[in-house]
Amino acid sequence: MAYFDAASAAPLHPVARQALLASLDEGWADPARLYREGRKARMLLDAAREAAAEAVGCRPDEVVFTPSGTRAVHTGIAGALAGRRRVGRHLIVSAVEHSSVLHSAEVWEADGGTVTQVAVDRAGAVAPSGYADALRADTALACLQSANHEVGTEQPVAEVAEVCRAAGVPLLVDAAQSLGWGPVRGDWSLLTASAHKWGGPSGVGLLVVRKGTRFAAQGPVDERESGRAPGFENIPAVVAAVASLRAVRAEAAREAARLRELTERIRARVPELVPDVEVVGDAGRRLPGIVTFSCLYVDGEALLHELDRAGFSVSSGSSCTSGTLTPSHVLKAMGVLSEGNVRVSLPPGTAEEDVERFLEVLPGAVAGVREKLGAPAPATAVRAEELVVDSLGKRCPIPVIELAKVFGEVPVGGLVRVLSDDEAARLDIPAWCQMRGQEYVGEEPAERGAAYLVRRVS
Repeated sequence: MAYFDAASAAPLHPVARQALLASLDEGWADPARLYREGRKARMLLDAAREAAAEAVGCRPDEVVFTPSGTRAVHTGIAGALAGRRRVGRHLIVSAVEHSSVLHSAEVWEADGGTVTQVAVDRAGAVAPSGYADALRADTALACLQSANHEVGTEQPVAEVAEVCRAAGVPLLVDAAQSLGWGPVRGDWSLLTASAHKWGGPSGVGLLVVRKGTRFAAQGPVDERESGRAPGFENIPAVVAAVASLRAVRAEAAREAARLRELTERIRARVPELVPDVEVVGDAGRRLPGIVTFSCLYVDGEALLHELDRAGFSVSSGSSCTSGTLTPSHVLKAMGVLSEGNVRVSLPPGTAEEDVERFLEVLPGAVAGVREKLGAPAPATAVRAEELVVDSLGKRCPIPVIELAKVFGEVPVGGLVRVLSDDEAARLDIPAWCQMRGQEYVGEEPAERGAAYLVRRVS
């Protein structure tokens, strides 16, 4: 089985396993106690904190270990907002942040705060000017991921940090996807990360709050972890997490070059092997191991099952699953095709032969899913030079399949009106037009759902 979902969770690094087993015998006691066992535990915890600080590029007393990366995000955002409550209640996030950041923003907004989402371009990147335009006199905090978890696009963190610093606004960086590859550059104020993203054990997060950043921990606090992560520290897991971070950093330069070559191969060959595919994310400014593409006329969940049966573990941001009727918020913000989405994220050590076998298997898997979906006979009616496709009650990718099947019946200059009540159609029909070189005229309200107008130009 080839595991290609490292962006969700990387396999446990051998160094992490060794450190975990070794520290189970030495790090079980209370590090706050003065007897010998407690001193041993404290030494392990202090050494881990110093090593984590070195990897991040900060002071050891700025590092806090949390029970998860998500908890680090929630604690960091809540504490930073509370610490600057006298400044105002305005929060800035990008439209493609991880759900942990967006969930914190939703809670903040429900509690009376205001939130501005900064848009991204088609590659998934923000512009520093977008943050500059969003800043206000009452802005308490800005958040920006270092790299996107779904498409791998790296963000201009240093430039955004400079914009925020000039305005006196702290910037929180979610570095979960990138910290294993290197430190985050720029004058940021807070940083979060999660150990299971770089091959550490799950249940360990990092929260860094630089000195001078106003911060007020929320909820009950105790004397541990500067009052920012109450509860008994899981010292063996912390030691293993930091040991694996140091290990992957030592291998990062070599592995980055190797994985980048493999993902470049996937980016180049998938469109050659599979028709009607859009490769998404920035082609150059991206993480080494992530490549994402979307396939027209494909159910994302069905494709993942086919690849799983063929021996490949991949993930998807596709809207076309039984569990959701809305597109991935990342793909939606980028304005790219959402149906049949596949994210390949290669862990360090991925064999070249596995990538080649994936490229051999993929065309047949996509073709099989397309064949199983078929092309249901659409209900159509001709109105002058307009063709109406009734796809009401049908979920993606069926509306796009029905559009494609009848499009040849429309003369050049004619219109196709697609009726759909599936939210994904709002994203996928314009994406289909762009891929096929046709004109997307726009959307109109309909008795049920919406009507999407497409003009044939060639």
